Amino acid sequence: MGSVVQEPGEAVMVVRLRRGVVGETRRVCHLVPAPDPALGTPPRELAALCGEEILPGQAELLSGFTGMPCETCLAVSARNLPPRLVRAS
Repeated sequence: MGSVVQEPGEAVMVVRLRRGVVGETRRVCHLVPAPDPALGTPPRELAALCGEEILPGQAELLSGFTGMPCETCLAVSARNLPPRLVRAS
């Protein structure tokens, strides 16, 4: 499972796999590039920045990080920040 390359400025969503899909320790908040509404139909699956594939109905959309974030998603998203912002954090 490979990481997804995010374009700078691309909108992302925060999603978490639903209870029962995975065990509680794997229910982390993933960063997922938002699908392009111009395409019309939603994609068959979403790919988190960490490479996790999420099928329809498997995850819930969150308004922000609620609980533990996916460390790999955070690391991949940090690579896309300007260096001055990474050093400031």
